[in-house]
Amino acid sequence: MGSSDAELEYLSGFGNEHSSEAVPGALPVGRNSPQRAPLGLYAEQLSGTAFTEPRAHNRRSWLYRIRPSAAHPKFTRLAGTRAHPTLHTAPFTEVPDPNRLRWNPPPMPVAGTDFVDGLWTVGGNGDVTQRAGMAIHLYAATASMTDRVFSDADGELLIVPESGALLLHTEFGRLHAAPGHVALVPRGVRFRVELVDGSARGYVCENYGQPFLLPELGPVGANGLANARDFLAPTAAYEDADRPVEVVNKFCGALWAAEYGHSPLDVVAWHGNLVPYVYDLRRFNVLGSISYDHPDPSLFTVLTSPSDTPGLAGVDFVVFAPRWLVGEDTFRPPYFHRNVMSEYMGLIEGAYDAKAEGFTPGGGSLHNMMSAHGPDRDTFEAASAAQLRPQKIDDGLAFMFETRWPVTATAQALGAGHRQQDYDDVWQGLQRHFRD
Repeated sequence: MGSSDAELEYLSGFGNEHSSEAVPGALPVGRNSPQRAPLGLYAEQLSGTAFTEPRAHNRRSWLYRIRPSAAHPKFTRLAGTRAHPTLHTAPFTEVPDPNRLRWNPPPMPVAGTDFVDGLWTVGGNGDVTQRAGMAIHLYAATASMTDRVFSDADGELLIVPESGALLLHTEFGRLHAAPGHVALVPRGVRFRVELVDGSARGYVCENYGQPFLLPELGPVGANGLANARDFLAPTAAYEDADRPVEVVNKFCGALWAAEYGHSPLDVVAWHGNLVPYVYDLRRFNVLGSISYDHPDPSLFTVLTSPSDTPGLAGVDFVVFAPRWLVGEDTFRPPYFHRNVMSEYMGLIEGAYDAKAEGFTPGGGSLHNMMSAHGPDRDTFEAASAAQLRPQKIDDGLAFMFETRWPVTATAQALGAGHRQQDYDDVWQGLQRHFRD
């Protein structure tokens, strides 16, 4: 192992050019691919976008590594008992369900289940071979990945821990992601997951489309929402290990594996703007109304994956962070709503202000396009009669994956034992109050 003494150090800034070296002099000066890279390393470019995409959207990094990625044996598709029965990808063959769906937290798996084996697909949309759409997964793990490395050629992975901290060992270095953080691993970047607390559970958004970026601020101006300086990239840390390591690659929905004779996490130095990162959701600068009503939930967007239609996201990542509510003569919880977008919500901690009960950390709900949803009966009655004074919501941290297309739930999600079959009942007590 070669790295700095500190377990985790960071470079800050989102989407900017960064550089890091674990050994002084490992980064070449003035040239990306010199005739001989420093220290006997190999120069290699990792491209996350097409070469000819506009400069503002182009993502790439140069890696200076002990062995080139090209030096690997043949990959073999995992099949039989080694196939992954709970991990699915788009296109999904089930018929989309217009009903409102909600799940309790999933049960923890048996001992020895690592991050990859513990992935469980809720649903998704699009077509992975066309690099369009997204998938929603849960993860639950009871063991660290040991001598095993994973990469996803199908999309970037936005990891949202709910229980248990993760230490992500990536080609670029290490990232620590605890509940309340999100971590992003770009498409194709290899990594393994170490469990800090012995077990872990959370959510994953697999984004097949354009890479996540910060939303435009428009009339908001230069400040607010997620600040670029709070996105933290790792410092270089490499593994110089000659031992068998299984490298698992997700490609067009299937898992393929090869046994390397060394660790592929052997990047000694790197520079570029295609990097993994971690973000503390509590640093989100929440904006809202200071008069009446409240803005659409799009104002809580942390990251967005643009589509070919301006303003229409392939997927948005939205956080409902601690905030003040001060609107006068205003129904303050989220309003009753139907949306052309489809919404999957999860809860990291505490409670969500639109639900009195039934929505717990580790659980989730899916409201597909145009399915009516909003506060349940108890929340509506309490909020309608509340005395309106400044109110601080600081006892919960919820998030949403919002996507342009319907989310097709998998058969395992529809038939899961932790699915709440009586979810519709939370709205049944809403009474008629109209008087002519």
